[in-house]
Amino acid sequence: MEAKNGIKSWAEDDRPREKLITKGAATLSDAELLGILIASGTREKSAVDLARELMALANHNLNQFGKLSIKELQQIKGIGEARAITITAAMELGRRRQIGAALDKQFVQCAEDAAALLFPLLQDLQHEMFCVLYLNNAQILIKHEFVSSGGLTATVADIRMILKNALLCNAAKLIVAHNHPSGNKTPSDADKKLTKKLQEAAAQMDIQLVDHIIVAGKEFTSLANEGYI
Repeated sequence: MEAKNGIKSWAEDDRPREKLITKGAATLSDAELLGILIASGTREKSAVDLARELMALANHNLNQFGKLSIKELQQIKGIGEARAITITAAMELGRRRQIGAALDKQFVQCAEDAAALLFPLLQDLQHEMFCVLYLNNAQILIKHEFVSSGGLTATVADIRMILKNALLCNAAKLIVAHNHPSGNKTPSDADKKLTKKLQEAAAQMDIQLVDHIIVAGKEFTSLANEGYI
């Protein structure tokens, strides 16, 4: 038996599923789209009411919402593990679509091009990850990969592994990157030292380190632009 606040009990004009079919997905609010994922409400609240409460956890910011964990989503009464998993899976599909679209733009001419590739890979992570973009001589992307992960404040990159992988895929140039979950885009002393060490080691193999990008939310810092490369 469906709860009295289930979507089927709403006036036809207020049903997000029907609205999506007749008017298109773009006409729905974030809460209405989320309500479709939730599917049904509780006895006290509709699915969209629950969705609005969920969005409030992230200050109604969809970018912040995508960072919420399953446990954090379950803070809202009526959102159990199954619904939280469904929402998390939907957010991950959206993130992967964004990554795929970014990686289709394979020519990396400047720091802004690199950042466009790296934002969907790194900006939502709650721990530090180190990513490498392997490029050919024309600075066309060959592949990308994560080479290490760390905690909330630090990650360690294995220079030997990065260079070995560069040789295996015949890369002539590298762009490395990591995220700062704190939101502070300022490079640390450790970031600068690693950059210099990697640049010198790569040069010994005729591989150019083009840049080291630090992603901090929606902002980034290019160590090349800052004069450290």
